[in-house]
Amino acid sequence: MVSGPSGAGKGTLIRGVLEQVPALAVAVSCTTRAKRPGEIDGREYHFMSRAEFARLVDQDAFLEHAEFAGNRYGTLGSELDRILVGGRSVILEIELQGARNVRALRPDSISIFIAPPSLEELGRRLRERATDADEEIAERLEVARGEMGAEAEFDHRILNDDASRATNELVEIIRSATA
Repeated sequence: MVSGPSGAGKGTLIRGVLEQVPALAVAVSCTTRAKRPGEIDGREYHFMSRAEFARLVDQDAFLEHAEFAGNRYGTLGSELDRILVGGRSVILEIELQGARNVRALRPDSISIFIAPPSLEELGRRLRERATDADEEIAERLEVARGEMGAEAEFDHRILNDDASRATNELVEIIRSATA
């Protein structure tokens, strides 16, 4: 599983890894947040209402679920099963609370923390992607301050100060873990 603050570059690094490790697939998470421009349901996330999300929580359908920045996120157990039955390994892009939940349920999972070079750079990245209002960016940065202190909980830490180098480092960790 890959975790780190919003804007640290988790998605960018994972996309790079998928190009190099064809036996790997991303488990698409569910969320109650609104779609951003260019996002497609089932590709970036399974977008759903809060009521639908709550129904799935009540049915114990999630491997993990958490609330982050006012929205709910979760990984369906059926999503992992779909990938594993196909003979591929699973990578999760997941927030800190979800990573903790997965670690508790699956202690054999490999956890990787993606760290931004600094909180200032993280703020720049969040503003540059232009998908969140200023209040949401401020909230994400406040959450990130706390998340940065959790790096030691992870098996590996990658500093994402250079996307190409960080992607290669992530590829090597994954190849070692799945060999």
